[in-house]
Amino acid sequence: MRRRAARGAAGDAGEVAAPAADSSDSAQGRSPSPWRLIDLCAIWDAGVYLPSAARNGASSGVARRRLNEAEKLCSVREAQLKRLKVTRPRVLGSRERGRVPRMARQPPPPWVHAAFLLCLLSLGGAIEIPMDLTQPPTITKQSVKDHIVDPRDNILIECEAKGNPAPSFHWTRNSRFFNIAKDPRVSMRRRSGTLVIDFRSGGRPEEYEGEYQCFARNKFGTALSNRIRLQVSKSPLWPKENLDPVVVQEGAPLTLQCNPPPGLPSPVIFWMSSSMEPITQDKRVSQGHNGDLYFSNVMLQDMQTDYSCNARFHFTHTIQQKNPFTLKVLTNHPYNDSSLRNHPDMYSARGVAERTPSFMYPQGTASSQMVLRGMDLLLECIASGVPTPDIAWYKKGGDLPSDKAKFENFNKALRITNVSEEDSGEYFCLASNKMGSIRHTISVRVKAAPYWLDEPKNLILAPGEDGRLVCRANGNPKPTVQWMVNGEPLQSAPPNPNREVAGDTIIFRDTQISSRAVYQCNTSNEHGYLLANAFVSVLDVPPRMLSPRNQLIRVILYNRTRLDCPFFGSPIPTLRWFKNGQGSNLDGGNYHVYENGSLEIKMIRKEDQGIYTCVATNILGKAENQVRLEVKDPTRIYRMPEDQVAKRGTTVQLECRVKHDPSLKLTVSWLKDDEPLYIGNRMKKEDDSLTIFGVAERDQGSYTCVASTELDQDLAKAYLTVLGRPDRPRDLELTDLAERSVRLTWIPGDANNSPITDYVVQFEEDQFQPGVWHDHSKYPGSVNSAVLRLSPYVNYQFRVIAINEVGSSHPSLPSERYRTSGAPPESNPGDVKGEGTRKNNMEITWTPMNATSAFGPNLRYIVKWRRRETREAWNNVTVWGSRYVVGQTPVYVPYEIRVQAENDFGKGPEPESVIGYSGEDYPRAAPTEVKVRVMNSTAISLQWNRVYSDTVQGQLREYRAYYWRESSLLKNLWVSQKRQQASFPGDRLRGVVSRLFPYSNYKLEMVVVNGRGDGPRSETKEFTTPEGVPSAPRRFRVRQPNLETINLEWDHPEHPNGIMIGYTLKYVAFNGTKVGKQIVENLSPNQTKFTVQRTDPVSRYRFTLSARTQVGSGEAVTEESPAPPNEAYTNNQADIATQGWFIGLMCAIALLVLILLIVCFIKRSRGGKYPVREKKDVPLGPEDPKEEDGSFDYSDEDNKPLQGSQTSLDGTIKQQESDDSLVDYGEGGEGQFNEDGSFIGQYTVKKDKEETEGNESSEATSPVNAIYSLA
Repeated sequence: MRRRAARGAAGDAGEVAAPAADSSDSAQGRSPSPWRLIDLCAIWDAGVYLPSAARNGASSGVARRRLNEAEKLCSVREAQLKRLKVTRPRVLGSRERGRVPRMARQPPPPWVHAAFLLCLLSLGGAIEIPMDLTQPPTITKQSVKDHIVDPRDNILIECEAKGNPAPSFHWTRNSRFFNIAKDPRVSMRRRSGTLVIDFRSGGRPEEYEGEYQCFARNKFGTALSNRIRLQVSKSPLWPKENLDPVVVQEGAPLTLQCNPPPGLPSPVIFWMSSSMEPITQDKRVSQGHNGDLYFSNVMLQDMQTDYSCNARFHFTHTIQQKNPFTLKVLTNHPYNDSSLRNHPDMYSARGVAERTPSFMYPQGTASSQMVLRGMDLLLECIASGVPTPDIAWYKKGGDLPSDKAKFENFNKALRITNVSEEDSGEYFCLASNKMGSIRHTISVRVKAAPYWLDEPKNLILAPGEDGRLVCRANGNPKPTVQWMVNGEPLQSAPPNPNREVAGDTIIFRDTQISSRAVYQCNTSNEHGYLLANAFVSVLDVPPRMLSPRNQLIRVILYNRTRLDCPFFGSPIPTLRWFKNGQGSNLDGGNYHVYENGSLEIKMIRKEDQGIYTCVATNILGKAENQVRLEVKDPTRIYRMPEDQVAKRGTTVQLECRVKHDPSLKLTVSWLKDDEPLYIGNRMKKEDDSLTIFGVAERDQGSYTCVASTELDQDLAKAYLTVLGRPDRPRDLELTDLAERSVRLTWIPGDANNSPITDYVVQFEEDQFQPGVWHDHSKYPGSVNSAVLRLSPYVNYQFRVIAINEVGSSHPSLPSERYRTSGAPPESNPGDVKGEGTRKNNMEITWTPMNATSAFGPNLRYIVKWRRRETREAWNNVTVWGSRYVVGQTPVYVPYEIRVQAENDFGKGPEPESVIGYSGEDYPRAAPTEVKVRVMNSTAISLQWNRVYSDTVQGQLREYRAYYWRESSLLKNLWVSQKRQQASFPGDRLRGVVSRLFPYSNYKLEMVVVNGRGDGPRSETKEFTTPEGVPSAPRRFRVRQPNLETINLEWDHPEHPNGIMIGYTLKYVAFNGTKVGKQIVENLSPNQTKFTVQRTDPVSRYRFTLSARTQVGSGEAVTEESPAPPNEAYTNNQADIATQGWFIGLMCAIALLVLILLIVCFIKRSRGGKYPVREKKDVPLGPEDPKEEDGSFDYSDEDNKPLQGSQTSLDGTIKQQESDDSLVDYGEGGEGQFNEDGSFIGQYTVKKDKEETEGNESSEATSPVNAIYSLA
């Protein structure tokens, strides 16, 4: 019976996070979803699937490589998830909800299932032997089969192996023994077979090219590396050549051949100009896979640059440049007019004949191509034609493999990655334009280098056991299999009766220790080979545990997890699992035990928590280990961030509230666009939210809240859309050029999430106002092309501004310039005026015409004028500016004025006449018969006769009255005599002057005013305003010295406006909404103080004070009395007084005060006597006059220190200055009290007589003394 040694399961001590099972699945009794199964790979990062023994160097070999492959595949899955921007739903502990913002809920792609399968296969991987046991060699590291090296560096050929005892190494070169000792440049690294060839002292690397193979040997066998072909990288120089200009007819096809020098590896080809500018490639001009540059049809613009092929060599990091090609294009249309580049029929506009497509590469209608399995297939079709053909790809009898096919080089190339046998067949490319189409068929054959079906694995047997090595491979053509043992062909090896070869299988029966060896399987065909080492080791080993003892594994509720118990033994031990040291073997139901002994719990529940014991047993003994499993609650985001749309500059808050297991440390972080978010000064991160202040365009994107513990994590994603100003339009283009119009086309910029509503087209001209942009026209946001109306003789340049509801974009880059032809002006300047600046001139002004109305060069103005209503001839002059002054004119006479535009192409239309006037002079007459009538105390009415029009000497603007206050009718009242004025526009005969001061004497004069100024003054009129009401009293003050009285003070009004007869004081009491009866007091005119006796100490008062004259009361002033001092406190106490804690506090304070008063009263009733009998060191004698009541008096009449008083810490005696001083009782004195607050030195009495004579205490004892006496 075939038996094998135990394979160590994976596992690490410490925390393990198993993948989460879908809670909805678990609730319905279903098995976890595929996503949850795939997350077995996710826990790889926590070390679950990596054998701890292997990490400690205790096991190795093929199993380790298989585990590494699975680990890499899981890593690949993570990388692809990131590249595809797929967010795994609730990795490591998640449950599905209704709608998760921005979270992927797609079925996993096929490669994810493959990753999971490989993860499961790793549980039954190849044999690993602990390194402390003897074993044959195993190759662990080697160079690639095709090893290309940089000639500037030392050569390194890697070969490393492990075994026990440690293996020795030797090499062959070109199948012959390579003697390292004979070549001083070659050395081998210590404890390794890696070759180092040093060229620091000279030598040519090319001399060492060849095929190398490494042999690792110890006493149990020999392992071989692959045959490593060493090649030195080459970057040969480009051959020198002189290239003549390439002459080609416009519209014809052209191929510029590169023919790079052969390099190793092949160089990367790219085309540039001799000035190192890259050649722009498109559907018409592109580079082929062979490096040549293909022109489907040549255009005149292709002559604007030259073309140089460049080769970049990888190892030497050098770029070699071929001599450039120059083109000479023969054309029927020699002008390279930019307007024709975007003509809808560019080729016919340039006189290029249209023609059907034809293939430039490959030639003909059919070709074939061979590709190896697993490589990339590249098919290419490049066609010529006018117009440029479009390329489409098809597969005969089926569709292109959408998951592997992609188009390159403007659809001229089809790439199929990772080719398999199913990709063979016929492919064809179709080149078509409006003249026709053509097809090329490519027959694809897929061959295959050898690939493993069943790779031989290390075989570990106990003495007497049977086993087999299997080596199966496939390929096209079918590969051959050759067996070797210890590097020698099996046919030439010593015979072994226990070994039998059957094609691709070696069978071992009744193996013994002498059967140990390393076998090699070499399978090859014409496209390559595979070499695998597998050793046979015969061991007797009792069971042993390979992982640390008593591991603690913490897992998340409802997850699938696996408890690992890596072990080894030969013969293979039997492994059993037990929970909490009791019960039967765990297998079946929610448990599954793998071949390597790992225990899988399909869905963790709370009751699964406990101690699990694994026991391995074979005929040589047994071993056991324990794993403690703790179950934790999953981390959940129960309030997730939501998608938001925000305007730039606003504030956004993204919520993320989390529930997690309290025994685990929670970390909440944020990602932006799947990258860690930098929290700047505009952001505030809290435990349950992220706030962004002043949102900007760069803040737009996806925000992911990541709530993680050391065991699991939960994700929630939201997208923030920022409404911003649109990006500038680009690629402005002028087409349909005409004399008075042009079509402007542009490409809209990004609207930044707010639709573009309008486009504003602006223009700039370089003659009149260079650099100044003017609005031309406005168009709706749905268009990107407009016909612009143009003016003659303007060198236009245009730009476009996009507008949305957020704002305006930056202006686009300017278009190319376009100049229109000239013409005579079609209009004349506007706003023509004629006005005098002096009394004997007239200045003619106008608004100059702008660039769009000039219509031609040398714009000038013909100015004409003559006196109105006369038959005199027109005066004229030509002016280049915008003003002209006519001199020696009569005073204020009308003129007819005309201004006509003229340029080099002619004159503008005949202008209309405009009436202007010469300069004005001061009026010569004053108003007469001025009459004044007093209307009231502050206003008068005026009436006058108009002046004759010839005396105005200009345009009558207004009649104006100047007036001033001469004096007040009140004695000793100072008044301001500042002149004031009142205007009466137009030819009027009456008016009103208001805002005068009552009870005052005024004087008044009148003048006539024209554009020049004032005329002479009229005779002075005097008038007196009657008495009025006074202004408000000044500085009205309300003071409340106590709760019984309120004092009022004020100052007299600033403007009495008459003889004051008194003051009226009105006041009323109010309390909240309650208002009392109003009281009115009439006070004398000289009184400025008043006292109010309060009848209600709680209410406030509102006072209104006004002054009176015979006319009546004037403006009043109002003030209120201040709030009572305890009103605010009373209001606050309204609520506090009802609180239970406040009532209790007040009661405690009252009780404490009462106790203190009682103590003071008792002390005072005892007359200040202080009992000291029990405090003395000796009893008082009978001669003591105070013996009867047991007390004595202290007095300070002698100002002596108390004999028994306390001593300070510095040894001095404290003098008793006062019997009531708290200094003697601890208030400021040092060393007066013990730690418990009692006195130090309790007035002890010494034995001598002087000590018995103490000072009597005073009768008035302080409360503090009383309290301490009770103590």
